[in-house]
Amino acid sequence: MARKKHLIKRVLKISGILFALIFIIFLVAIYQFSKPKSDKYIFSKFKDSPFQPTITYTNFEGHKVRVVSMQKQIDTTLPTLVFIHGSPGSAMDFKEYMSDSILNNNTNIIAYDRIGYSIEKHENVLNSVDKEVTVLNKVIKSLPANKVILIGYSYGGTIVMANPKNYNSKIVLAPSVKGEFEPLHWILNFYKWSLTRPLVPRIFQNAAQEKLTHITELPTYESKWITSSSQILSIHGSSDKIVPYKNSLYLKEIFKPQQFSLKKIENGTHALVWTHFDLIKKEILKTLEK
Repeated sequence: MARKKHLIKRVLKISGILFALIFIIFLVAIYQFSKPKSDKYIFSKFKDSPFQPTITYTNFEGHKVRVVSMQKQIDTTLPTLVFIHGSPGSAMDFKEYMSDSILNNNTNIIAYDRIGYSIEKHENVLNSVDKEVTVLNKVIKSLPANKVILIGYSYGGTIVMANPKNYNSKIVLAPSVKGEFEPLHWILNFYKWSLTRPLVPRIFQNAAQEKLTHITELPTYESKWITSSSQILSIHGSSDKIVPYKNSLYLKEIFKPQQFSLKKIENGTHALVWTHFDLIKKEILKTLEK
């Protein structure tokens, strides 16, 4: 019996160590993918592209907001695509769109790093939809609203939907808009537990903060989503486990059909911004024709 107990303890100990190692490897791999990128890194990703980015910075409450533009000077006769990323994420989530020749030849393209996900490694997120909307409006304040097409992914879609201004149109990719639909995956416990929180990279602590705040913050916007009269297109995967598809179904219910349209990606996941580039690009081009 003693040998059996010893064996069980040994197995549990080894299993715990293996789990910890797998978790650490997972965090390192994800962090390397989504860690803040330097200006030099961004320029290097476009070195083989005929379209070269311009990087500028704007300030918000003492924070530096990095703005990546694909045109040195905005052509106000053309539409401007403004990309807003999710949690975690960066402007480079949209690199494929920003380097596309058709989009560059027909539009101005802008993306920016939300505060907490930029070059400042130890910076907290704003953790406020209102403040995120204020930052977005500051980034694009010099652009004619009737030429602006906002494109928000995940929490970026939340920010786009919460913006009360009337822009040319809004395209939201897997938007999070309903607090009660937020799935709280077990991995959030590593942020919630005080013993494991120091092991979680800052960028994921920031994402966890925003995810947990959604539950109480999003319900306060339920009467505000319809404030803007902009045309809205939601593109969402039916198998999205991070931001469930029923978020977009909810939007379809509260908007009039002439203002809102929904493009369902059958069996699509939350990674649609990368896995369905051609489909999303096609929908962007359709918006340009309207």
